[in-house]
Amino acid sequence: MFDYTVPSDIQLLLDTVRRFVTQEVQPLEAETEKLGRVPPEALQRVKKQAQELGLYAMNMPEDTGGGGLSNVDMCLVEEELGKTSDALIRRIFGQVYPMLLACKGAQREKYLLPTVSGEKICAMAITEPGAGSDAAAISTTATLDGDHWVLNGRKHFISDGDIADYVIVMAVHDKEKRARGGISLFLVDKGTPGFEVTSVQPMMGHRGYGHAELVFENCRIPADAVMGEVGEGFKLIMNSVSGIRLGHIGARAVGMGQRVLELMRHHVNDRKQFGQPIGDFQMVQQMIADSATEIFAARMMVLNTAWELDQGIDCRDKVSMVKLYASEMIGRVADRGIQVFGGMGFTKELPMERIYRDCRVTRIYDGTSEIHRMLIARSVIKRGLTL
Repeated sequence: MFDYTVPSDIQLLLDTVRRFVTQEVQPLEAETEKLGRVPPEALQRVKKQAQELGLYAMNMPEDTGGGGLSNVDMCLVEEELGKTSDALIRRIFGQVYPMLLACKGAQREKYLLPTVSGEKICAMAITEPGAGSDAAAISTTATLDGDHWVLNGRKHFISDGDIADYVIVMAVHDKEKRARGGISLFLVDKGTPGFEVTSVQPMMGHRGYGHAELVFENCRIPADAVMGEVGEGFKLIMNSVSGIRLGHIGARAVGMGQRVLELMRHHVNDRKQFGQPIGDFQMVQQMIADSATEIFAARMMVLNTAWELDQGIDCRDKVSMVKLYASEMIGRVADRGIQVFGGMGFTKELPMERIYRDCRVTRIYDGTSEIHRMLIARSVIKRGLTL
C-alpha cells in the first residue's frame, strides 16, 4: 500500500520549491499577465536560479540531466508549482515532454538533452480543428517519399508553438491502421520549408505564453526524423499522458486550490461585515469546508494513482477519475473564492480572477470531462471497479 511518509530529501526539495515559488515566481504573475509574456530580464534571472537549484526538468531521468523524480514525488512538486501561473511554470521550471525519451541516436543530442538543459523549447503538436479529445482522428498526413517524409495538415491550440525551436508532430501515414500502427511522431525544426506558424490564438486564460496555429504544406523532413519507431506514435502519446494528466492537471489543481483556500482563510478572518468577521457566517464556513474537503479528496486521488503508476500498475481508469475530479474541483473552489472575496475577487488587484480564468480550461484539454466520464463508465460496465 502507499506509504504517506515523505522522505527527508524530498521534503527538503518541496520546501525549496515552495519558497522559490512564493519568493521568486509569484511576484512575476501580475506583470506576466499585463505583458502577455514573462518579463525577459526577470525570466533569465529566475530560470537560471531554478536551474542552479536543480528545479528544472525535474520529471526527466537523471541520466538526461533531469531531476529523476518518481511520479509520486513529481506530483508533490507539481502541487507547489500549481500555486503560480502555468506560463511561469513552463518558462522557469521547463515544459519537457516525457515522450522525448523515445529519441534515439543523434536525436538525443539534438533534441532531448538540449531541451532538458533548457537550451531548446519544444512544442507538442497533436490537436487539430477536427481532432481534440479523439486524438486518433487526426487528419495531418505523413507520406514517405524516398528518403523524406512529407507532412501536410493543420494543428491548433499548440502551446509554445510560436516560440518553439522544434515541434513534435503527430501525423497519420496509414489511415486504415491509425492508432494501431498507422500514426507516428515527427521531429520538425523551426524554419523548415513548408512549416509555418500562421497565427497565435488569444485565450481567456493561461496568458504569458502562446497558443499557435501551425500549418504544414508539403513540409519535407528527413526519414530519420521519426521519434521512436514508425507506427508507435499513438502508443508513445498514450504511455506519457497518464503522468501528464496526473501532474499537470491533477496535482497542479490541488496546489491551485490550496492557494485559493489560503487566500480565502486570510480574507474571512480580516473582512468584517455587520460587526464581525465574515468567517463567522455559516454560509461562508460552508464554502470553506467544502473547498478544503474537495482539495483533500483530490490530493489523495492524485497520490494514490501516482503510487500505482510508479508500481507499474495499469491505472488508466484512475487517471481519468483524477483528471475529471481535480479539474471539476478547482472550478468549484475558484468560484467559491471569487464569491468569498466579493467585489474585490472580481478585480485584477488580486490573483483570484486570474486563477478563475486559468482553471476553466482544465475541464477541456487532455480530454474533456465528458470524454473521461464516458471512459470511466465504459470501464466500470465492462470490467467492474477495483480500487
